[in-house]
Amino acid sequence: MSGSGSGAAAAAGGDTDLGYYGALDEYTAAMQLEDDEDDCFSHPMDPRDAPIKPRILLMGLRRSGKSSIQKVVFHKMSPNDTLFLESTNRIYREDVNSSSFVNFQIWDLPGQIDFFDPVFDNELIFRGTGALIFVIDSQDDYVEALGRLHVTVTRAYKVNPKIHFEVFIHKVDGLSDDHKIEKQRDIHKRANDDLADAGFEKIHLSFYLTSIYDHSIFEAFSKVVQKLIPQLPTLENLLNIFISNSGIEKAFLFDVVSKIYIATDSSPVDMATYELCCDMIDVVIDISCIYGRAPQHWADNAGGLPYDDESMAIIHLNNTTVMYLKEVTKFLAVVCFVRKESFERKGLIDYNFHCFKQAIQEVFDVRRRVQENRKLYFQRRWSELSAKSNEASGSNPR
Repeated sequence: MSGSGSGAAAAAGGDTDLGYYGALDEYTAAMQLEDDEDDCFSHPMDPRDAPIKPRILLMGLRRSGKSSIQKVVFHKMSPNDTLFLESTNRIYREDVNSSSFVNFQIWDLPGQIDFFDPVFDNELIFRGTGALIFVIDSQDDYVEALGRLHVTVTRAYKVNPKIHFEVFIHKVDGLSDDHKIEKQRDIHKRANDDLADAGFEKIHLSFYLTSIYDHSIFEAFSKVVQKLIPQLPTLENLLNIFISNSGIEKAFLFDVVSKIYIATDSSPVDMATYELCCDMIDVVIDISCIYGRAPQHWADNAGGLPYDDESMAIIHLNNTTVMYLKEVTKFLAVVCFVRKESFERKGLIDYNFHCFKQAIQEVFDVRRRVQENRKLYFQRRWSELSAKSNEASGSNPR
């Protein structure tokens, strides 16, 4: 390590490591406590399916843009191509398995079907749901949509009070900034007034202005997914330790495939900064496709992409700021914003990043052990229930 920044380097070699270990110890203790609670295993569905993967429901009226959102965010479809999508007429389920953090199941539910009709199993649909996203078309008359939102939220809340309720005020790309704010304020007031009048003050709705033609839909989905990541406080703590000892101004932990940021440090997120990060990831992927590994090797990487565990990129902006991308795993990358003078101590940043990367791997390992314990518990519980059922029915299976 060079003489410049020796104090920071000393902190990196000592206090930084201790900071990472302290954060990991807190996380391990929290995971152990959660694993010891019987409540975390309560689930009315097949006990063989441990509640490891949360479910996200996409709901709303027909043609509100639900399928377009899913195709743009998770399938890289061009927004213009979504104009040719047919209306969804059945439940469309998809597993999103980019990493141990971005790992959930998304259900696209047809807007013309009443899922609270007795022919549907409300318990099955809503009991295992982590977040319910209700999409409202801002360019249409949303009176009917607000009525459906109220019915959906109140009935889903009775089944599962732990659901996170998210409202996407969608297709705002054609509205002026003032009109966007006016729409959001009006929808926010009407929706919450309806809940208050019905005695559901405890229900919290989160509102987002979204469009598939800019990065707003990715940022909104990032906020939703973060609520479903139990490791989020630990990840934020690790990022804070990383940037405070490296002279970094802002850092994001990105899922490279979806461009969802699963964590950031405690400083506020600026939309322009987030857009720059997304653009940088796109540039890295595009250049890797042209000059990177041969296509036959892409299957070894994340989602078939040429991004690998050695990827990195440096972009010097014209405002004396440097953007620095470093891989964490084959699915995750850290994107940092660093002042040019601070980036001269790149060795210090790389050392602290190495510590951060090791800490993230520890988080993966702890989470994996908890998941394995839960799976074994559910398998044992299912065997016991099956044995009792067979005994009660008088059967004697071989």
